[in-house]
Parts: sequence; C-alpha cells; structure tokens
Amino acid sequence: MGKYITGWKLPRDERRLALLDRFPPRYARTLADHVTLEAGVDARSALPRPVDARVVGHADDGESLECLVVEIDGSTERPDGSTYHVTWSLGPGRKAVESNDLLRDKGWSQLDEPVPFEVKPACFLW
Repeated sequence: MGKYITGWKLPRDERRLALLDRFPPRYARTLADHVTLEAGVDARSALPRPVDARVVGHADDGESLECLVVEIDGSTERPDGSTYHVTWSLGPGRKAVESNDLLRDKGWSQLDEPVPFEVKPACFLW
C-alpha cells in the first residue's frame, strides 16, 4: 500500500474566500485543504481529472470533528463507497481519517443551497 492520496486540493484563495468565511471552523485545528479520491496509492499514480465541486452538506460529532460533504460532478459517493468530503476542523487527538467514520456512522445534514468551489487535481503524501 502506498503512502499517497489522489484527489483534489483547494487553492489557498479559494479555501479562504469561498469556504472559510462561509463556514467558520468550530474546532482548534483547521484542515480544509483537500478532497480525497483514493488513499494508499503510489506517488506515480495518475492524477484525477478536473471536476466540478460543491459543498452540499455538513457533519459534526459535537465533540471535536467537523467535515463538509462535497459533491464531485453531481455525486457525493466516492468509488470506494464512502462519501466525498473535506475534513474541516479537528480538536486535540483527532485525525482527519476519522471523518469517514463520522459520515458512515452518523450521516450528515444537507445544506439549503450548494456552494460551488474550485479544486485542483493532485497527488500528495498521506
């Protein structure tokens, strides 16, 4: 199993202007930097294609983990059956990968209006 992730990075300006101002992080550590397509890949893995991305939902465990649900080209479902998302903020001792458990076990709330944002295809360290 590789040590890389393929997916889409949020450009710094897009992250700040389009999303952080609209969705203030609830917990101390703000991540808000990527949407995963596939984890555990090799560094030479092909980049994903450009996509249309929209925030369509929100999940928060009420303790120390918050994520935004993302629709990629009209779907929230990743090829592995999990949900596209951006881990938004974390409290002490939490890890971004736990967002998958939150979404699977507790679900998420749909936003009234989707929020489009820009992402760039990327391959990066896990």
